[in-house]
Amino acid sequence: MTVDIKTHLADLMRAALTSLAPQQADTAIVLERPKQASHGDFACNLAMQLARAMKRNPRELAQLLLPEIPPSPFVAKVDIAGAGFINFHLHRSAKLEVVRGVLEQGAAYGRSTQGGRRKVQVEFVSANPTGPLHVGHGRGAAYGASLSNLLDYAGWDVTREYYVNDAGRQMDILAVSAWLRYLELHGTRMPFPPNGYQGDYVRNMAMEMKIAHGGKYVRAAAEVLAGTPGLPAADRADDAAKAQRETHLDTLIANAKRLLGDDWNYVHDHVLSEQLEDCRSDLEAFGVHFDVWFSENSLFDTELVDRCVGRLREAGHVYEQNGALWFKLTDFGDEKDRVVQRENGLYTYFASDIAYHLNKYERGFDRIINIWGADHHGYIPRVKGAMQALGLDPDRLDIALVQFAVLYRNGQKASMSTRSGEYVTLRTLRDEVGNDACRFFYILRKSDQHLDFDLDLAKSQTNENPVYYIQYAHARVCSVLAQWDGDAEALAKADLGRLDGAHELAVAAKLGEFPEIVETAAKDLAPHMIAFYLKDLAAEFHSYYNAERMLVDDAALRDARVALAAAVRQVIRNGMAIIGVGCPQSM
Repeated sequence: MTVDIKTHLADLMRAALTSLAPQQADTAIVLERPKQASHGDFACNLAMQLARAMKRNPRELAQLLLPEIPPSPFVAKVDIAGAGFINFHLHRSAKLEVVRGVLEQGAAYGRSTQGGRRKVQVEFVSANPTGPLHVGHGRGAAYGASLSNLLDYAGWDVTREYYVNDAGRQMDILAVSAWLRYLELHGTRMPFPPNGYQGDYVRNMAMEMKIAHGGKYVRAAAEVLAGTPGLPAADRADDAAKAQRETHLDTLIANAKRLLGDDWNYVHDHVLSEQLEDCRSDLEAFGVHFDVWFSENSLFDTELVDRCVGRLREAGHVYEQNGALWFKLTDFGDEKDRVVQRENGLYTYFASDIAYHLNKYERGFDRIINIWGADHHGYIPRVKGAMQALGLDPDRLDIALVQFAVLYRNGQKASMSTRSGEYVTLRTLRDEVGNDACRFFYILRKSDQHLDFDLDLAKSQTNENPVYYIQYAHARVCSVLAQWDGDAEALAKADLGRLDGAHELAVAAKLGEFPEIVETAAKDLAPHMIAFYLKDLAAEFHSYYNAERMLVDDAALRDARVALAAAVRQVIRNGMAIIGVGCPQSM
């Protein structure tokens, strides 16, 4: 087995600390890679950590720690820099030991025990099933899937969850929109509300209903229309006209529910199942998988919303006003109190959201991560305040925000309005640039930063395209190994001492950073760090490949260089698996 150099150095520092100050032996040992090569391969700030407790100057403490560090066959020199950093300079053989470690561990290289197999739930996408996923949803899907993979890689027990908003007004709007299109197919025309869903997918669902059931659901159309107020002129955009359109739509839905009866339930369930299945298949094709699809309706079926609001009432956190039930959120840091039950007895969306989060806590997750659009920023203190009001620890809940992605095609922004039907779907984007480019470009920026998705760059086969650049590095290694045609299993036993060039040491150093990048990225919920790292690793390898010939006549040197290249290939595979991008063997 190879030695984990960073762990080995930490053990050396722990031995020195125990010898010098046994009462401080539990102090955390932190090792980092210095930015300047002259400062060695690893730096430790232990002396500065101890200075206050031991009431000594940090540099003086470093000088006392230095002779207590046990000798090591991997360490060439230890010195002190700056205010008291202890710098380790490794032997060349120690720097190259990572190559053997990568080849021996394979797909496990970089995996961490940081999470301790604690249970974490990651809820993401959770788009209303009222239309095809658009490119904005795609960024949340790519980020959530990559983050889930990253946390799993870092030792967490991850549950990936999609919250299905199958209750409430938006589903009713979709159902009535499909029903009106269904009536049109049977020659019954009613004014179509401009605030209904208007995409072609609505007409397709209406056609499916006609094919399956003929004119069964045409009945009551005249009565529904007769009981629905008219629409204002289409060119009116004033507030009164907007209110009229909303009233028209709400009355239309109420009348359809009342007069269609059980037939309404069929229409509602049909559009829900169709859109949910479309969403599932789209995400599966995108390489995004969920362990749980949680129904909002189940919160009402199990009376959890009633129980949740009851707990708030018993704790004295709700009050009645004008027939509605209000949650005193101002007691928990929100800017104003919020309605949880309307005067008509119906619960608000916020009430069901509180109940959903209570359910998450009751399922025993050690950590809960919600991935929301950046426009939900103001919702964070509400949900955390609700958890606190229920007597739960709000710190167990993390919210990661995802900014909207703007797609540029030929220099033009694409419309993405789901209510107008004029938007670019995730499926369309995947068809145009491919899954790999989508997954990579979506997480190429920190999630809370705006993202301009450059289609021309995503489709280009140049070094400027980071996906192509990384995949090309992988393909190059595959080509080298195919030409070498040796025993890949034997590469872990190659004489790595033959590697002494600057490029080779730089590649080895970059390989050694991968486990640290994984842990930092997982801690910060930042899968974009994996993408950045892979770009840097590919750059180091391309520089090496262009500077040195791999398959030289000297067999020992050849095998050592092939071993280094094979290690690069393995780490690229490991990193790309985290962010959901493939690694072709040829380009």
